[in-house]
Amino acid sequence: MIKVAIIGAENAGKSTLMNALIGGKVSEVEDLPGTTKGVIRRRFGKLKIPKGMKNPLGGADEFVLIDTAGLFDPHRELRGKVLSEERFKDIINEIVSADIIIHMVDATVGLHRGMEKLHHMLKFRYEKPIIVVINKIDLVPRERVEELREIIKKRLEQDALPLSLVTYEGFNELLEKLAHYAQYV
Repeated sequence: MIKVAIIGAENAGKSTLMNALIGGKVSEVEDLPGTTKGVIRRRFGKLKIPKGMKNPLGGADEFVLIDTAGLFDPHRELRGKVLSEERFKDIINEIVSADIIIHMVDATVGLHRGMEKLHHMLKFRYEKPIIVVINKIDLVPRERVEELREIIKKRLEQDALPLSLVTYEGFNELLEKLAHYAQYV
């Protein structure tokens, strides 16, 4: 079983992504920051690994998706509004136990410093494979998306995948990246 944690600042689209991947409404979605107040865990099912990829698991594996509360306020350097210190630590422990991380960045807000620090901790201390996604690209000009991709490449030292959960642009690429990382966990 492969655990995939979806992380990001408040209102980055984590629950919307969870619902899109599952194909139904399992996470509550609102415009209000702090709608998800803890961790929501759901089985994604089996993800078929393309023949061109090495896979010691025989072509498919069971995925469990973990939707987490927004860890930081998107506009300030503060912990999410609804998170107590204890709940914050519980969510971090859940993230650290995941096999693959999807780090969501809201295109309308940009990369949050708190999330940047968490990203580096997960990448270097815990050696987690991380897929960085710039969500809500349908709400900003294409130049803004490219500018964010450059910022992320510089500050996180990796490429970001543009994604719209309204038009589903980038969705298949995200599934391909998940399949790619799954062969190494």
